[in-house]
Amino acid sequence: MKKTRKLNNSSNTLLMISSVYSSMTKAEKKVADAVQNNPEEAVLSTVTDLAETAGVGETSVIRFCRALGFRGYHEFKLSIAQDLVNVPNYNNGEIDESDTAMDIVRKVTMNNENILKNTLDLLDIEQMTKAVEAIIAANKVYIYGVGSSGITALDTHYRLMRLGMKVEAQRDSHIIAMSAAMVEKGDVVIGISTSGSTKDLVDPLKQAKENGARVICLTSHAKSPITNYADIVLLIPTREMPFQGGALSTKMAQIHVLDIMSTLITTLKKDETNDSIRKTANAVADKLY
Repeated sequence: MKKTRKLNNSSNTLLMISSVYSSMTKAEKKVADAVQNNPEEAVLSTVTDLAETAGVGETSVIRFCRALGFRGYHEFKLSIAQDLVNVPNYNNGEIDESDTAMDIVRKVTMNNENILKNTLDLLDIEQMTKAVEAIIAANKVYIYGVGSSGITALDTHYRLMRLGMKVEAQRDSHIIAMSAAMVEKGDVVIGISTSGSTKDLVDPLKQAKENGARVICLTSHAKSPITNYADIVLLIPTREMPFQGGALSTKMAQIHVLDIMSTLITTLKKDETNDSIRKTANAVADKLY
């Protein structure tokens, strides 16, 4: 039976709308478009006004609010108003043909800064805390990612290995499937997928879940197939188009969340992790000239 998960734990509702957009109905997407195109106007609108702007019925607006985890339209409007007050306006620095080299440097830097700020706004600290506790208690941690997400999986393996964790990372879809078939109760599996819809990752996570492992997923879509089998969901923002798979901004968001996670683990297990870091550092000390 599919679990229901509260979606409005994020401190930024506008970002949450983007993360669940692909799973919305056609009518709900029209409401989402109206809100994202002009959030200031949405805050001032009645439910009837927003319904007319979006070209849908009032019930569709209410369903849209409830799909995000709000009890009604008023609670939703208050959250959007808080976003507009507390969150800076992140303009999208689109690269133009007329831009100078310095313009491009500044826009790329601004976009990268914004993705990190948006990652913080979307972070659910309760889910992050559960992830850290699960990893610390795990017998072994398995990390899976295919394609570009496989690179993030390798980085996660490196971080956790240096902290003294028993950890394995896999990038090949066949090996991931075989590895997931062998996980056991007491193990933790981390699945990394921006879309959350990669069959080569979703199916093994389902198998790992059936085997009794705890499943953590890192994704950009709160209602994607991968979340159906996850005990813990860590969300990251993304601006990837279908032809932009593996965008550096997405990779930065993934690495940022994993850096936060590994830092929290280090803080909670200071003596053990410091000892492991010292041992691994000494192991390669003679590799330097």
